[in-house]
Amino acid sequence: MKKAKFGLLSRVVLAIVLGIALGSFVPAPFVRGVNTVVALIGQFIKFLVPLIIVGLVAPAIAETGRGAGKLLLATVAIAYGSTLFAGFLGYFVSAAAFPSLVSTGVGQAVDGAALEFQPYVQMSIPPIMDVMSALVFSFMAGLGMVFAECDALRRVFSDFRGVVVRTISGALVPLLPIFIFGIFLDMTAAGRACRVLADFAAIIAVFSALMIAVIVIQYCVAGAIARRNPFKAMWTMLPAYMTALGTSSSAATIPVTRAQTLANGVSREIADFTVPLCATVHLAGSTVKIVSCAVALLLVAGRSADVNIVTFSGFIAMAGIVMIAAPGVPGGAVMAAIGLLESMLGFDQAQIALMIALYLATDSIGTACNIAGDGAIAIIVDKMFGMTRKPTCEARKEKEN
Repeated sequence: MKKAKFGLLSRVVLAIVLGIALGSFVPAPFVRGVNTVVALIGQFIKFLVPLIIVGLVAPAIAETGRGAGKLLLATVAIAYGSTLFAGFLGYFVSAAAFPSLVSTGVGQAVDGAALEFQPYVQMSIPPIMDVMSALVFSFMAGLGMVFAECDALRRVFSDFRGVVVRTISGALVPLLPIFIFGIFLDMTAAGRACRVLADFAAIIAVFSALMIAVIVIQYCVAGAIARRNPFKAMWTMLPAYMTALGTSSSAATIPVTRAQTLANGVSREIADFTVPLCATVHLAGSTVKIVSCAVALLLVAGRSADVNIVTFSGFIAMAGIVMIAAPGVPGGAVMAAIGLLESMLGFDQAQIALMIALYLATDSIGTACNIAGDGAIAIIVDKMFGMTRKPTCEARKEKEN
């Protein structure tokens, strides 16, 4: 018999449950011991953040600058525009709705608990560079590889990306449940976990509705551009949406997404190009979650002054770039965004842990939104480029079927 798969989401849920269950009665020395491990993991994350940015963004820019030319650039630009729209929609709705839905002062209570349950040992692991330096270096290296045609350097950065992705999936992601367990243990010991969980429910309800709204708007825009019925196109993409909801994987859903994109009348050449590409570069649903959760966690911490359009405009613009380069591993999008959350929004260790927990708890919903949006982008790109390409006999047969 097959063993039941104990995935990352199951481990995160178990970590939260155990943290709340044990935090109410374990002695302070135990909490301090766990906090020592959590502090070390937090330092490891801070060390990795600049390397994640360089390892993902630089090769992504280099690869975007070559290949299919205008078709590639147009698809990436549309994906980026869709991500920006989703981010700003998430910001405006969350900023309007969350002040009356979430509790304030929890952040200060968590900080107070941290003072009471100090780690036994604190070790500093300084990052090689700060986040903004990593971003600037990534842009310089990526664009330099494009215009200087540095094939050897491009291969080096491609190999380094493999190291970064492997580190995320093999080391960082397995440590996340321990990290989250420690944060919830700490909060429960301070008597604030129930308030945080109540806020979680309100946050999840709002951004789940937001993601449905994003999909509807994406298909209305695609339908207007391609002169197609947007609701019929959405209905056609429903199998891909449900598959993504069940698998929480954009890559695993690609065959279904491609089939339903073809069923929407997109040419085979465009579908074969846009579907795999958008599965990597289009993360509108992930952006809605990250932006909405960021607004909520700032409000929870009593930092309503930081929830302003100027701060979040820069954050959303940079997050759109980071999302394009995010690795396709569980939690990859939120891990790639940690540097921006820390440098641009001033998130601390507890807020980062809460963001990761919120993101992973709703991973399948965000993935389904990303996948559904890929179908809308394929329709737009097909309208822009499909008519200039002669469909093959195979493409005609697939359309007819």
